[in-house]
Amino acid sequence: MKFNKIACVDNTKMNNEAIAELQKYSEEKIINPDDFPESEEEILNRIGDAEVIFVSWNTQITEEIIKKCPNLKYIGMCCSLYDDASANVAVNYARENGITVTGIFDYGDPGVAEFVISKLIMLIQGYGQHQWKALPQELTDLKIGIIGLGVTGQLLADCLQSFGADLYYYSRSRKPKYEQKGVQFLELDELLETVSVISIHLPKNTEVFQKEHFEKFGEGKIFINTSLGVPFDLEAFRNWIKSTSNFAIFDGDAEKGIPQDIQKLKNVLIEKKSAGWTQKTQERLSEKVLRNFKEYLQGK
Repeated sequence: MKFNKIACVDNTKMNNEAIAELQKYSEEKIINPDDFPESEEEILNRIGDAEVIFVSWNTQITEEIIKKCPNLKYIGMCCSLYDDASANVAVNYARENGITVTGIFDYGDPGVAEFVISKLIMLIQGYGQHQWKALPQELTDLKIGIIGLGVTGQLLADCLQSFGADLYYYSRSRKPKYEQKGVQFLELDELLETVSVISIHLPKNTEVFQKEHFEKFGEGKIFINTSLGVPFDLEAFRNWIKSTSNFAIFDGDAEKGIPQDIQKLKNVLIEKKSAGWTQKTQERLSEKVLRNFKEYLQGK
């Protein structure tokens, strides 16, 4: 089966092999941008009369855009699709209008866990420009809370346990397997009062931290976020991070959501690179996006 046009709306991060494979299904040459459209008009220009599009989490495919693209039959999300509410594509509207939407899972998790551990060790041991406490600390017996014990959170828990960390978690669903391993479930407020380090792993734009949560977390703490979007109230975070005994660690994706005045603070550590983006991540992403598309074709 061939389509008149398949379009990549933005930098989907698919590798060249995946694009070459997709080209077999498109009469028109597939343009693979290395940037992100900055307006609805630009998105529509890139889609044109395409029947199939692929898009990363960075670009919003809204109802209005879908309405103006009557040829669309398939939208391949080159990112996670946890639920309709957190998706950057108007999934419900698309499906109601006969357009198939697919997403992928579990493609960058190992690299994210490695990022969290590497940055945390750098900070508590004082290997970089900053040191958390007056004396270097170890992961051994360090009370760490994981918010969101999905695949990434579980990988992180497994790694941290090997270092002897004292682990706790809060998640929308209980994880008996990990509780049997010694990772203790606590309600959010109790978790914040118990741990010294928080690492957040939630679906895109899931806001969980408010003013009262930062107040319960207190001072002399470490806050780590690798979730897409900002899962906390910015003003509450701004007030919390004013304490120089607190530290926050973000990956490069945070630059879009965190104001410049916060980014410039010495105790806000933002890595330029996106957490977990490796060659293996790209390979897994490309393979899973292609698999979804081919399964769609088989269904057709």
